[in-house]
This record gives sequence, structure tokens and C-alpha cells, in this order.
Amino acid sequence: MVKIATWNVNSIKARLPHVLRWLQEASPDVVLLQELKCVDEAFPFLEIEALGYRCEVHGQKTYNGVAILSRLPVADVQRGLPDLDGSPCPDDPQARYIQARIADRITIASLYLPNGNPVDTEKFPYKLSWMDRLNRHAQRLFARNEMTVLAGDYNICPTDEDVYDPIGWRDDALCRPESRQRFWSLRHAGWTDAYRALNREPNRYSFWDYQAGAWPKDRGVRIDHLLLSPLAADRLMASGIDRKPRGEEKASDHTPVWCSIDF
Repeated sequence: MVKIATWNVNSIKARLPHVLRWLQEASPDVVLLQELKCVDEAFPFLEIEALGYRCEVHGQKTYNGVAILSRLPVADVQRGLPDLDGSPCPDDPQARYIQARIADRITIASLYLPNGNPVDTEKFPYKLSWMDRLNRHAQRLFARNEMTVLAGDYNICPTDEDVYDPIGWRDDALCRPESRQRFWSLRHAGWTDAYRALNREPNRYSFWDYQAGAWPKDRGVRIDHLLLSPLAADRLMASGIDRKPRGEEKASDHTPVWCSIDF
């Protein structure tokens, strides 16, 4: 069994004590982190490696940044989301994608999809174009017919059941039809939402804003997802959202989402 978790930590430096504690308590085998907000050299390798994890990082100063932490062997690390034709995309300087082969059995990626707000700026077209590149890359991975997991902060609420106030959020980039259509293109192409495959209750969230008492009032959205290829989905044993870290003092506004796969 391999336990895989994704967590937008909203600054690894600010959240390091929480991350270290959670790694010890939850004991995941592979962890996908997003929004590191630091360059590679500033990542806390020593502290995390002391817990038995190998760290592969694709960082960026102040913004973005993704990482893969693994207690299993890691190979074939790829940093950066390819262009539509599969070649590197040098015109995109944002550190939002890292992928690796784990234990020579499963390919796992950590991704941090653009937020896209405000929608009347260049940020929304960038979000959509990034999703187009992700969908094309996912097609290439799917064609390998291997166990694959694409996990991270998708910044997408797939349905109205994944947001506490669908009407109030309908014009947000996370809920706009253009965003949802691209997410559902992945689902219709054969990728399984690990959480929804085993948990059908509505109004289960992975993000709560810091403003307006969103956490104590449970006004959240579900935007962190693990999408599984068919071979991985066939071996899915459990999945869930760990709300505990969000309730801690000075917590990230996201909380870990995880799944277990029969390995």
C-alpha cells in the first residue's frame, strides 16, 4: 500500500513546524507540496530528509513552487509543464509542475494550477492555456497505460457541491464554465477523482479563506485533487481530507488531501 497526499502549504518556511508534525503523524509515503514560496536553495531539505523523505523541488522566489517528498526511490524527475507539443516551455517562468517516477512503478506529479483571478485580466487566459497544456500532457501520460497520479492544487471547484456558496462564486475563475470544462475534459478522458470515487457527501472542502471567519463557519471550497489513471484507480483503497492541520494556529489556508493505492 502507498499513501499519497497533496498539500498547498502556502509558504514552506512559515508552515514548516506544521509540515514536520503532520509527516510524523500521518506517515504518508509520498507528499506533493504546492506554493512553497522559496527558491530551491531555501527549501528545508535537512529537516524533511531527517524524517526519511527524499525531496525533489521546483522552486521560485516569493511565489509558486512545487515539490515531491518520497520515502520510496525516485527517478526521472521532470521540472516544468511541457508545451502542447511535448517540448519544454521556456516562455513560462512560473514553477508550477514537477513529476517523477516513484519506486519504478508509478508516475506522480505535483501541480499548482494558476488561480486565474481577476477574470478580466491576463491571469484568466493564462489559467486556461496552462490547463490546455496540462490536458495535452495528461493525454501523453494516459497513453502509457501505467499507474499515474496527477495531484495538487487545481484551483478548480468541479461542481456546485464543492463550494459553499455556488451563486456567490459562479463568476470566480475557480468556478467559471471555461475552467470547469477543462477539468472535466480530464475526467471524461479517463482520469478518476480519488476523493469523489469513495466519498459522495457534498460540501467537503480542502480550502478555507483567512477572511470573514471562513474556517469556523466551514465556508470552504474543494480545489485540491488527486486524479488517477485507470490502473491507479483500479487499486484505489481509501481517500480522504485531513481537516486537522487547517485548525492549527497559523495554519495554511489549505489542508491535506490523500489517497491510498494498493501497491
